[in-house]
Amino acid sequence: MSDETTSAPSRRLFMTRSALGLGSVLLAGQAGAQSIPTGPTGRPQPQLETEPPLPAEQQLGWAVVGLGHYAQQYVLPALGRARRSKLVALVSGNAEKARTVAARHGVKASSLYTYETLSRLSKDRDVSVVYIVTPNSSHAELTVKALEAGKHVMCEKPMANSSAECQRMIDAAKAAGRKLMIAYRAHWEPHNVRAREILQAGELGKVWFASSDHHRPLKPSQPRDQWRAKKAIAGGGSLVDIGIYSLNGLQWLLGESPNAVSASMFSPPGDPRFAEIENVFTAELVFPSGARATISSGYTADKKRIDLWGDKQVATLDPATAYQDNRLVVGNAEKSEEVLTAQSSTEQFTGEIDHLSQVIAEGGEVRTPGEMGLRDIRLIEALYRAAGTKRWIELNPDMTMKNG
Repeated sequence: MSDETTSAPSRRLFMTRSALGLGSVLLAGQAGAQSIPTGPTGRPQPQLETEPPLPAEQQLGWAVVGLGHYAQQYVLPALGRARRSKLVALVSGNAEKARTVAARHGVKASSLYTYETLSRLSKDRDVSVVYIVTPNSSHAELTVKALEAGKHVMCEKPMANSSAECQRMIDAAKAAGRKLMIAYRAHWEPHNVRAREILQAGELGKVWFASSDHHRPLKPSQPRDQWRAKKAIAGGGSLVDIGIYSLNGLQWLLGESPNAVSASMFSPPGDPRFAEIENVFTAELVFPSGARATISSGYTADKKRIDLWGDKQVATLDPATAYQDNRLVVGNAEKSEEVLTAQSSTEQFTGEIDHLSQVIAEGGEVRTPGEMGLRDIRLIEALYRAAGTKRWIELNPDMTMKNG
């Protein structure tokens, strides 16, 4: 058998229904074929492949703060598809844009707010959750205002521009008795979930090394990228914007946080995009188990990939954290298989939204709480320290730096 034949990828599909169950349904249908009416009639309720939405009165109302590209392209449509959640209010600094978006999504004019009137949400009984989708430097202030208004909060990542701001947000949530969740959507992305299951089941063997590379072009000609080139707003460059997927993802997949890191960063001279922020950031992470990992982020290439290098097989997510069409391949030098999932990558958006609504309605713990966001910001601070000093930085279990 040639090498080409042995390395050809195969495909396996993980479905919730078995072939035996499907065969039984087909046989039953054949047996009852004579009783099917030939004309229109009221058929019994079908067995749906996915759970239908809850009745509208049982869905929790969400207010979305910030109506930029990401909110309009992904967050608002996800709320429209959600099972436990519904869009009931909008917050924007642009009144005309708010009215246009409200008309498109069926939000009442009386449920439109500005950043200055955000505190009035306290009187809006239709709103249970506030989703902060604004530039990084505004996360802390807007989150605290929403919590003080008595609302639960989902905040986009990175959580804030400093660990001190993160702690302020966590303290505000505790004082208000409300949930605070960070929008790490990959925790609900089906291919990422399946990769974690495969690793935990031992199918990869022992994973002593992992790598994660997240890059995308920075385009200041587009409004959604203009603020990302400003350090005071973004908090940093490619590391905080897209490298955070590598940091959070590897800790989630491997089940541990690093205890030592080293790093470097680079910006090409003369490129105005990087006058204040870094382009390429690279780092090495050492974990308590002895495992190692490398990460890279950048603002010129376009690639999002994670590799889990086991002594039996390697799991590759490529793309790993795209908004859609992510892909998982598991294999080694002899063979490889693409792991298909019954759900598409778009489930990551509705998954995280409905998770928070379910926790609020039924109780339980948030999977990606504010404490996780704080942990990751502390790790980012340590990485910038490592890059600046060109020294290894040792970390405590909570990701604070040893010796300052």
